[in-house]
Amino acid sequence: MSDQKITRVAVDIYGNTYKMAGYESAGHMRLVATMVDDKMREIQSANPSLDTAKLAVLTAVNTMHDYLKVKEQLEELEHELKQLKGGLNG
Repeated sequence: MSDQKITRVAVDIYGNTYKMAGYESAGHMRLVATMVDDKMREIQSANPSLDTAKLAVLTAVNTMHDYLKVKEQLEELEHELKQLKGGLNG
């Protein structure tokens, strides 16, 4: 990875500016930041009394839940694909 250029971008999440750095495009990093901001605002609208720290933790928990659900779906689809391929080869 040493030959890849590091992209740096400033993003706004829930009213705070963060400097992000990574190997992804600036557009990708902005999209990630926008999705985090949107999720925080969605959770905050349902729970207006949450402080920022608790809101951030709930956002992380919800995001990880969504990630695990998608990962499970991917694994199921990969398993189905293997079964279909096995049926075609047999």
